[in-house]
Amino acid sequence: MEKVIKIPIDNLKLEGNLIVPKDSRSLVIFAHGSGSSRKSPRNQFVAEVLQKEGIGTLLFDLLTEKEDQIYENRFNIPLLAERLKSATLWLKKQKEFKNFQIGYFGASTGAAAALIAAAELGKEIGAVVSRGGRPDLALDILNQVKSPTLLIVGGADTEVIGLNQLAYDNLLTIKDLSIIPGATHLFEEPGTLAKAASQAAAWFKKYL
Repeated sequence: MEKVIKIPIDNLKLEGNLIVPKDSRSLVIFAHGSGSSRKSPRNQFVAEVLQKEGIGTLLFDLLTEKEDQIYENRFNIPLLAERLKSATLWLKKQKEFKNFQIGYFGASTGAAAALIAAAELGKEIGAVVSRGGRPDLALDILNQVKSPTLLIVGGADTEVIGLNQLAYDNLLTIKDLSIIPGATHLFEEPGTLAKAASQAAAWFKKYL
C-alpha cells in the first residue's frame, strides 16, 4: 500500500509518504539531513531498495516548510529527534503497525536525530543505519543506544570518516562501520549509492 499520511505532532501535521509492501512486518522511518526533505531522490532510491526486500518505508518531513526556512532549525538535533520519536510512537499506536518492527535510516544530521530517538525508545527500535551521517552530533548519548547500528561513509569523505570512527568507538551495541570506496559525502558517484542501499537493506533484514 502507498499513501500520503499526516502525522500529528505538537499541534502540527507533518506529511509523510508511506509505502508498505504486501505481507511486510517491518518499517523503516527515514530521518533526512539538513536542507533535504522527504522528496530527496537519494532517500527515495534507498527506500525503493528496501521495499523490494519487503520492508515498508516512511519518508516524512521532520520540519514544516515554514520551520525549514529558519536555518537554525535544520541543526536543532534535539527538536528533530523529538519529532522522530513522536512520529514513531504515533505510528505504533496505529492498529496496522502495532506489531511491526521499526528501524531508522538517517542521513547527515538526521543520523544524529535517529540515534538520539533510538537511545530514548530503547527496544522499540530494531536497527539504525546512518549514511553519510553525523552520528558524532549525538556523542553524549551513543553509549545508551541498544539498537544494532550500521554507519556507512564514503571513502572520499575523509572528514566525516573520522567523525564516524569517533561515534563508532562510543557505541556499545552491535555495530559496524562500512566505508564505500570512491564515494563522496552525497554518494553521487556511479554505483556508490546502490552499494550503500544494499548494505542498509541487508542490515535491516538481519535485525528487523
